[in-house]
Amino acid sequence: MKLVIKYSKEKIKSTKNQCLVLFLSDTKPSLSALSPELKAVVQQAYKIKSFSGKAESTLTLYPNQETSRLLLVGLGELKNLNAEKLRRIVGIASRILVGMDLDSANILLPKITKKTLVTEIGSLVSEALVLGAYEFRAFKSENLENPKRKEMKITINDLEESTTQLAIQQGIIRAEGVNFARNLGNTPANHLTPNDLAQEAKDLAEQYKLKISILEESDMKQLGMNMFLGVSQGSSEPAKLICLEYKKSENTKTLAIVGKGVTFDSGGISIKPSANMDEMKFDMCGAAAVMGTMKSVGELNPDVNVIGFIAATENMPGASAQRPGDIVTSYSGKTVEILNTDAEGRLILGDTLTYAARNYSPDAIIDLATLTGAAVIALGHYATAAITNHDELLSQVVTAGNNSGERICPMPNFPEYAEALTGKYGDLQNIGGRDAGTITAGLFLKNFVEDVPWVHLDIAGTAWGVKNIGYIPHSGATGVGVRLLLNFIENWK
Repeated sequence: MKLVIKYSKEKIKSTKNQCLVLFLSDTKPSLSALSPELKAVVQQAYKIKSFSGKAESTLTLYPNQETSRLLLVGLGELKNLNAEKLRRIVGIASRILVGMDLDSANILLPKITKKTLVTEIGSLVSEALVLGAYEFRAFKSENLENPKRKEMKITINDLEESTTQLAIQQGIIRAEGVNFARNLGNTPANHLTPNDLAQEAKDLAEQYKLKISILEESDMKQLGMNMFLGVSQGSSEPAKLICLEYKKSENTKTLAIVGKGVTFDSGGISIKPSANMDEMKFDMCGAAAVMGTMKSVGELNPDVNVIGFIAATENMPGASAQRPGDIVTSYSGKTVEILNTDAEGRLILGDTLTYAARNYSPDAIIDLATLTGAAVIALGHYATAAITNHDELLSQVVTAGNNSGERICPMPNFPEYAEALTGKYGDLQNIGGRDAGTITAGLFLKNFVEDVPWVHLDIAGTAWGVKNIGYIPHSGATGVGVRLLLNFIENWK
């Protein structure tokens, strides 16, 4: 469902054959904007306790022909309301609206006095509306026959003049970047190969005037990116290292964002169990986050240079596939002993991180990868694991995570953990054993960042499978990382 969101400061003139959405607290709500008849309907719902205003509670009423539906949505206690709670509440409302057979709706922006919310309420509401309305129906037969998606026009009525059209638009842009990443993540591997990812990047570059360059396998071979090439050699689909550049100024900071783009991960020779292997189309969600971020950056024009790297390949058990026991020389010059071909993400990221550090001299690097199942075991689906070589940079990433609702859990990086990666026959080995798998995977990457301030985000638990959050789909890709990165870029010090 595509939402067309309009901003208005005027009183609601008519809601005939529409839905009017009211966000109400669990105390006496402000109903001054309503007609006497609608006010009486809401007051009666409170009186008979069919609606209490409890956070995330909803009630749909059918008051009269002028207002065909009245959707009441609970905010809970206003003193406890924060940005993330409001996002989730509005996301729930958006889902309900999408399920209604209507072409339009009016939303009355709630009156909130908490300063931290007033300044961003418009962007929060529009962001959550677009995120909550997301559906992936590209391969449903009815959509293939009639690809024009249904639209719903939503008017956000801001009678208190607490936000602006610009804020509304910024929220929409952030959310559309997330939904773009969700679409990429949900697309099956036979429709999204490394070459398809490269084409998507070319389209972004053309649309938003980004600079694009693509390293082919022949280029990687010449550079000595043998970790990357070792992963791709089992597939008939050629690997791609895609670079998208947004440049604001020579005199401003440069952030490199790097995404793991394994469009399908069979595990290679160390093949995965068949159960749930279909989910390995999601192994490119780090790359999707980078591309979604670059889309939004191209529209928001922040005062930071941003370079997005997408390490795109398949990991397949073909006749030429990399074998356990192989030793490869990385772009950095370090040799790596391959003990498990299913620990492939760190190999393609390692060469990409060195390439970014050496050739673009960024002030900081953030990489995102569905890197380890151990991250899901440790943290479940509600926090992303992080490893760093720079505590201050990590602190700002954590803050961006809290602001965006994409929470970060820093992991320890004591030197003792790194000892597990010392190779028997090469400089390094690509796994450190069962213990502390998320930490050792992150510390493997630390060997390839050339001392650039860096944060690694393991999104294996947060990229899909997240439930019980109002603006996130119950199944499929979440688009995690896009809003976090945009918040970090906006506030980077």
